[in-house]
Amino acid sequence: MAYVLKNSKSPFTKIRSVPVDSVKLTDDFWSPRLADLRQATLPLQHKKLEETGHFFDFRRAAGLEAGQFKGLIFYDSDAYKWLEATSFTLASSKDDDLLRHALNFADLIKKAQDKDGYLDTYFALDKKSDRWKNLRDNHELYCAGHMIQAALAFRRATGNGELLEAAERLADHVIDTFGPGKKEGVPGHPEIEMALVELYRETGKRKYLDEASYFLNARGKGLIGGSPYYLDHAPFRELKHLTGHAVRALYLASGAADLYAETGDPPLLKALSVLWEDLQKKTYVTGGVGSRHEGETLGDDYELPNARAYAETCAAVANAMFNYRMLLITGEAKYADAMELAVYNGALSGISIDGTRYFYANPLADRGSTRRQEWYECACCPTNIVRLLAYVPSLFYGVSQEGIWVNLYGRSEASIELNGSKVVLRQETEYPWRGKVRIEAKLVSDLKFSLNLRVPEWASSAEIKWPEGKEKAKPGSYFSINRTWHDGDAVDIEIPLQVSLIVANHRVFEDTCRVTLKRGPLVYCVESEDNDFDVWDLELANKDFKIKDDFILNKKIVSILGKGILLRSKEEWTYAEEEKANALIARQGVDFKAIPYYAWANRRAGPMTVWILAPETADPSKSGQEISHAKQRIKQNI
Repeated sequence: MAYVLKNSKSPFTKIRSVPVDSVKLTDDFWSPRLADLRQATLPLQHKKLEETGHFFDFRRAAGLEAGQFKGLIFYDSDAYKWLEATSFTLASSKDDDLLRHALNFADLIKKAQDKDGYLDTYFALDKKSDRWKNLRDNHELYCAGHMIQAALAFRRATGNGELLEAAERLADHVIDTFGPGKKEGVPGHPEIEMALVELYRETGKRKYLDEASYFLNARGKGLIGGSPYYLDHAPFRELKHLTGHAVRALYLASGAADLYAETGDPPLLKALSVLWEDLQKKTYVTGGVGSRHEGETLGDDYELPNARAYAETCAAVANAMFNYRMLLITGEAKYADAMELAVYNGALSGISIDGTRYFYANPLADRGSTRRQEWYECACCPTNIVRLLAYVPSLFYGVSQEGIWVNLYGRSEASIELNGSKVVLRQETEYPWRGKVRIEAKLVSDLKFSLNLRVPEWASSAEIKWPEGKEKAKPGSYFSINRTWHDGDAVDIEIPLQVSLIVANHRVFEDTCRVTLKRGPLVYCVESEDNDFDVWDLELANKDFKIKDDFILNKKIVSILGKGILLRSKEEWTYAEEEKANALIARQGVDFKAIPYYAWANRRAGPMTVWILAPETADPSKSGQEISHAKQRIKQNI
């Protein structure tokens, strides 16, 4: 069974994950993407990894080729992430070519490993004397973590355990090297913590969990310099803020969440909760994280610039990973809401609609200069987004002793083991484009259990019907139906998908007097390709919206059509008194089209923005009113 997180025996978890291969997505949103992943994205990434020297470095370390190391110091991790994504893809769909590539690379990894278990191709051959000398910068433990995770995915997807044996030898080497009475240190880039916990879950060997605990507990002692950038300035349990490099911070938090699921340490959960609340003040409306290009860092509270946003694809992936773990621990819907937001928006924008190009940074406003690339020298984002996509099916459902949890909606069929019985759930829906969902149970015999249905926080209302009743459900919660289910019983969920106007906290200076459009889980943007004017000059005129079924590169989307006001300067000026400024601006009524944010930059280059001018709605207390009394005077002149 291809588990991403095998937490079935984790004592301090509310929801157990389901394997990737137990859920088949058949909708028009995820199904085409997963097909592109298998048929185009992963084969193209394999080709790129060969062209850029990633696989050469392993052959060199194995003594199969001669030459100098090619690429960046952490190149191994990119290849490992590709293998992890390929493994989970193979768990869902048979593909002989992908399987052959995966088997060949797994064999190459084993050949590149030293007899003592050490494995890092940068420090092979001529650089052996430099091993473990700079844990802050050299990414050895980071690469080791990704190797372990790839080996676990490969074993769970293919049944081949030889690479997992190599992963255990690597983990044993790490244990022999680091810990009390040995070499003291923590990784500059967390990742090993998650991997070691998952290796413990797979093998049952406590030493791996203990080593993960060591790496978490040793932080804050200044072993790598004590910098907030590396979250080494204070013990994890005492942290009140996530600081520094966004991906490192969220990987560390994810590792801590995995540790809590096994140990139940109350201060650890308290710290995780405090850090999650802190993160909300540093998260973009798209679920993206990391506002600063400098150091790829989180920035201060409410420091969320748009055109200068970094919002690295890896950070959105890490945000989804963190929230998924918190959901499994607590069963609280707010974590599923945050996970959905990051997956559908901030992470999905990191890959083109056809699965062949990528974003590293994901700005929320652009003049047309930001374009997707076929590859990056630092390919962490392309190889990270594909592993998230590969295991998206497992995010949809969860299970507990009491019943089944439906976390995400989409046309699908899930085969779930519940206390020794098999439950098949079939979802019929057009989500995220439409809000009607029907879930039908297929059972061999009657079975009593709770069906826990997530009601998204963004929903204005939700009505749920089942054979014995009908009830309004509270948004931002799980609605539980506890009953004896019969074969063919169905539940109908009605969640109106309205266009909502989202405003930012007044401290998010760039978004003052602006709104963004959101429909269901999707954040929207306006792009010049769909509008024959500069979208940076657009102001919202009213809240009368229409939706339209549409396509971009043959992929279905739903567009939002609205009325706007186009602001144009009559002459060049930068500053003016308010009364004079009004006379310097010409106003023209226009129609506009908005598309899902993840879909931008797939066509011609041009200006784009998520946040649209709408002065009166910048005050949340007025967001329920018609946009502006003052603006009525403007409209009289249109």
